[in-house]
Amino acid sequence: MKHTPPLIAPSLLAADFGRLNDEIMMVNRSEADSFHVDVMDGSFVPNFSIGTPIIQAIKKQALKPLDIHLMILDPERYIDHFVQIGADWLTVHIEATVDLHKTVTHIKNLGVKAGVSLNPETPETRLTEILPEADVILVMSVHPGFGAQSFIPETFEKIRTLNRIRQARNLDFLIEVDGGVNLQNARALVDAGADVLVAGNTIFSSPDPEETIHLLKSGH
Repeated sequence: MKHTPPLIAPSLLAADFGRLNDEIMMVNRSEADSFHVDVMDGSFVPNFSIGTPIIQAIKKQALKPLDIHLMILDPERYIDHFVQIGADWLTVHIEATVDLHKTVTHIKNLGVKAGVSLNPETPETRLTEILPEADVILVMSVHPGFGAQSFIPETFEKIRTLNRIRQARNLDFLIEVDGGVNLQNARALVDAGADVLVAGNTIFSSPDPEETIHLLKSGH
C-alpha cells in the first residue's frame, strides 16, 4: 500500500461566496495543492455554477494552481477561453465531448494539464485509448451537479482498476477523486490508488478548515 501524501484540491463550490476572498486566503495558507473549480452549464448537469468573472477573481488571488473541472456539453468550444482566464489543469467529461482525443490534445498543446472525468455509471473501460494521453483521470464518486452528496462505495474498485492498468501499462496519469471525500475515507482512497483528493463540504464546513486540509493530507 502506498502512503505518499495525496494532493488536496479544496472544491470552491462549497466555499462561502459572501467571503470568497477569505476562503481563497485560507486555501493559500493551507497545505492544499490547488483550487478545484467546478463549471456547470445547466445542460450536462442540472445546475449552474462558477462563471468567468468569478474565476478571474479567484485567479488574481490564488497562489496555487486552478484545477478547472468542466461539467459542460461540447467543452471543446471553450478550451481556449478557460486556459486564457487561468486554468492550470483543465478536465473535460468523456460523456460530454465528441472527439476526446482531439480535445485532450488541444488542452495539452496550450501548455495545460489535461484531465478526463467519468461519471459513476461510466465504466473505466471507456478510457482505454485515452489513458496514455491524459495527465489526470477524474473519477466522480457522486453524480455531478450538486455538492454534499454521499460517496458511492463502488468508486473504490474503479480507482483500484485504474491503478492496476496504470502500473501494468507503465503510465503516469494521476487519479483524482471528487465527491463525498472526507476524513473517514481519505486514507482508503489513497491506498486504492488515488493521488488527488477533491473535498468541498468536508473542508469549508469544518470549524478549522486548515486543520482539516492537514488531516486529509496526512491520512489521519
